[in-house]
Amino acid sequence: MAETLGERRGSLAAPLIFTIVVVFQYLSLWLQHLKKKGLKSSTEIQLRGEIQQLLKEASTLSQPSTFAQAAKLRRLAAAKEKELADYQESHKKEIKASSDLYLKALFISKVLTYLVLVCWFWRVPVATIEQQLVQPFGKVLSWRGGGILNGNVMVGIIPWLLLSTRVSKVVCRLFKF
Repeated sequence: MAETLGERRGSLAAPLIFTIVVVFQYLSLWLQHLKKKGLKSSTEIQLRGEIQQLLKEASTLSQPSTFAQAAKLRRLAAAKEKELADYQESHKKEIKASSDLYLKALFISKVLTYLVLVCWFWRVPVATIEQQLVQPFGKVLSWRGGGILNGNVMVGIIPWLLLSTRVSKVVCRLFKF
């Protein structure tokens, strides 16, 4: 009974750990993407609309008699563009500060989760792989996992975390994020 429970825990551990690593990687990339691009707010969209409307009105006033009015609209549009640039700069600073805080919190939770996983699966195999499939890397993968048993390599938690991290980065890149 204890043997089947240990095998069951080991058989579910590898995909569960991989899923946790992929989620952390995805969240990290999403926060970095949000930090770069930012979100467009309703104020920014409204200012862009006003600028376009003013420039459209100024372009329709092309007669010599309406030149002063068109110049006034262009100056007003330039002032709105400056206001938009100032707003974008302050908004970018706010997003950078909040996303930096979220990235730090994510990093801390990632480290704590990895430490818990390492403590929980220390000297316990996370997965078993046939020795022929991982012939030159069997000893590296079985580090702190139990070695080789019945022609199977017992994969340790630290090599599994390292491998899962590398694979999760590739998986997130494949999904264009």
